[in-house]
Amino acid sequence: MAENYLHDKIVPDASSAQTKKEQVAEMFDAIAPRYDLLNRFLSAGIDISWRRKALAKLKDLNPKLILDVATGTADVAIMAARQLQPEKIIGIDISEKMLDGGRIKVTAKGLDSIIELKSGDSETINFPTATFDAVTVAFGVRNFENLEKGLSEIHRVLKPGGRLVVLEFSKPLIPGFRQICSWYIGFITPKIAGTVSNKKAYQYLNNSINAFPEGKNFVAVLNKIGFTNTTCKPLTLGICSIYCGDK
Repeated sequence: MAENYLHDKIVPDASSAQTKKEQVAEMFDAIAPRYDLLNRFLSAGIDISWRRKALAKLKDLNPKLILDVATGTADVAIMAARQLQPEKIIGIDISEKMLDGGRIKVTAKGLDSIIELKSGDSETINFPTATFDAVTVAFGVRNFENLEKGLSEIHRVLKPGGRLVVLEFSKPLIPGFRQICSWYIGFITPKIAGTVSNKKAYQYLNNSINAFPEGKNFVAVLNKIGFTNTTCKPLTLGICSIYCGDK
């Protein structure tokens, strides 16, 4: 039976009777129109380099078929199409509005023949066992309603020898810098987001980061699921981390 983690219980609205999955889908539908703009602004554009470095972890595999879980507006899928040149990328997400935004971007970049975006849930991935050469998840595992169940599904649909690459926020270890980041994400980010988007969504971001089993703890979860050659590489003094695991 899958273990429950603290972050599994972190939801955008604790007073709501909806499940985490339902709340997260509704939250992302609400912020979808300004999601890309806020991401670039609040991260000063550094999130682009984070995605590039994460995808570089797949270069030696030369994957032909990639699944991008929690694809959102398809930033990773689009970058993977350029950087890795696979034959096909499937992106899945529970937010239809985010997928709509992603489809507009995919079409604008002439990538319709390579990238397909579909409604899909990490805990019930609608593909046969051993389908994909690689799976990517960028800033999405914190939103899983059941972390182990989602990771187990990813492990199932990977081919033997395939690789999972996760990009996720983490908390810096350096004293002082950690407090600055906590202040920025916990106070400044929701305040700015509240003027143009959804303040509650960015408060949830901070709460879910604080509750997530980061670093060696997340590597331990990957090991428990059955991934091998697991690694964690902190980026930008530990603001986020790249996790890898092979099947």
